[in-house]
Amino acid sequence: GLDLAVIKSPIVGTLYRAPEPGARNFVEVGDTVKKGNVLCIIEAMKLMNEIESEADGEITAVHVENGRPVQFGDRLFTLRVTG
Repeated sequence: GLDLAVIKSPIVGTLYRAPEPGARNFVEVGDTVKKGNVLCIIEAMKLMNEIESEADGEITAVHVENGRPVQFGDRLFTLRVTG
């Protein structure tokens, strides 16, 4: 079967899907990513935390909107693992 990985938020903060306002999002549904690729940034107490992919694969779902607060454990992305 398909091996799906859910990337969850490791912290509480505000999620940004792009590196800066007006820039292209780090990832979209259908994008292929490698382990260690940045998927989004979560700002917590003025610190920008890069959230990286945990595996090689394809983004199959984006569960969060840009600029929204996230809680610890919230689903961020679903990845179809290929490696």
